[in-house]
Amino acid sequence: MKALVCVEHGPPEKLVVQDLPSPEPGKGEVRIRMHAAGVNFPDVLIIQNLYQFKPPLPFSPGGEAAGVVDAVGEGVTRYKVGDKVIAMIGNGAFREQFVAHERQVIPMVGDMPFDVAAGFTMTYGTSHHALKQRARLQPGETMLVLGAAGGVGLTALELGKLMGAKVIAAASSDEKLALCREYGADEVINYSTEDLKDRVKQITGGRGVDVVYDPVGDKYAEPAFRSIAWNGRYLVVGFAAGEIPKLPLNLPLIKGASIVGVFWGAFTAHEPKLHEENMAELLKWFAEGKLKPHVSAHLPLERGAEAIRMLMDRKAKGKVILTA
Repeated sequence: MKALVCVEHGPPEKLVVQDLPSPEPGKGEVRIRMHAAGVNFPDVLIIQNLYQFKPPLPFSPGGEAAGVVDAVGEGVTRYKVGDKVIAMIGNGAFREQFVAHERQVIPMVGDMPFDVAAGFTMTYGTSHHALKQRARLQPGETMLVLGAAGGVGLTALELGKLMGAKVIAAASSDEKLALCREYGADEVINYSTEDLKDRVKQITGGRGVDVVYDPVGDKYAEPAFRSIAWNGRYLVVGFAAGEIPKLPLNLPLIKGASIVGVFWGAFTAHEPKLHEENMAELLKWFAEGKLKPHVSAHLPLERGAEAIRMLMDRKAKGKVILTA
């Protein structure tokens, strides 16, 4: 069994491909033959020992994958050999075979392709939870999405439109913004060449935005927060641009605004029932043709380091997928 393995912390180029024994499922676990796995920004952090969860070395990155159950452990009742499933396991999915507890697994729906299924849960799950439970986004509100062509950014744009919001998409290149237009962005901002705060002010007639969805952080955070409207909600999703920003706390005071953390992984553990309801709604929307996941690149498992490097250098649009 081939596996992409982190044997020492560092950049993606330090990852190695190893031939390992097939794992055996324990009580309540299933073993899955991976067909496709989604690459996400936490993979960039976890291999550098910069993520909230720090698995002991050696380990495989990879928090989500899709495949077929090929063995079940004692007491498993939800799945059988041959079932097509999606697994969300935090890390360990960048392997030809991996094990997951049956509670970390959901069935694939209809004729959902493996590559789409592999990149569905983390990005759509994060954005859905962010907009529905954390921002309580309402129809007619205006939302600014930073990093809008990336994995979570594009799903936030798509879901925001589906939920009835006006969406301003901000990204670092005209090529990325063209993709945002395809996904329904009402307005776009190239924050490499335009002043973010001034453009938001211009677009909104000086009112500002009701919700800021920020997976980018760094130097973009403060001008984005300064663009927020009265009673606005600023969603802290991640820090893809590098630095964790330090916002002056007088800003939420004078704007009556809220800074709201979004940690989807912890949400799934603390509120599993609500998480299941969210995933059911997302999969229903997909089956109805309301969601159209964008996969921009497919690479074989052996080139997993290149895939992670694409995210690290912010060159990815939508999802990057590894295939076994």
